[in-house]
Amino acid sequence: MNKKQQIALDFVIDKLTNSVENVNSGDSFPTEVALLNDIDLKKITKTAGWKFNWKSEFKIPNRDIYKLTISNNPNIIQGLVSLEVKPDHVYMHLIESAPFNIGKNKTYLGVPGNLIAFACKLSFQRGNEGFLSFVAKTKLIEHYETELGAYHFGNHLMIIDNVSALKLINKYFKN
Repeated sequence: MNKKQQIALDFVIDKLTNSVENVNSGDSFPTEVALLNDIDLKKITKTAGWKFNWKSEFKIPNRDIYKLTISNNPNIIQGLVSLEVKPDHVYMHLIESAPFNIGKNKTYLGVPGNLIAFACKLSFQRGNEGFLSFVAKTKLIEHYETELGAYHFGNHLMIIDNVSALKLINKYFKN
């Protein structure tokens, strides 16, 4: 039996915003989350600065990749998340901000928080009461507890329960 290795995630919650926020101007922009398609995938490459191999992730049948874009600007992807709906929760395999949204010269704040709020919303929609899990790198466990209200379940496993999920959803999704 070939057991797949879980990737420990190391995203940073730079700021929990109401959408995404321009670093320089402070302006907020409404966002949309949609499934990634073949055309989008051509732009998501290591050459373009993306860290993960999203093409191989895209081929895994039980996972869906969602893209975050600014409303009325669907061609520029702000970030990606790979999710799998399990019987009792949603599991987050990968999450990544666009290369221009990482580091001290990033364009927008709030991308990871926005994608995680969407994953929690998806969990509610699929009957899993908002529960989300992921594997974290050791150095970020406390960060996820503080910023997301996640619980350290053991080893590197993090759980976002329905209370914390609702807080995130209410922050990002007003309707």
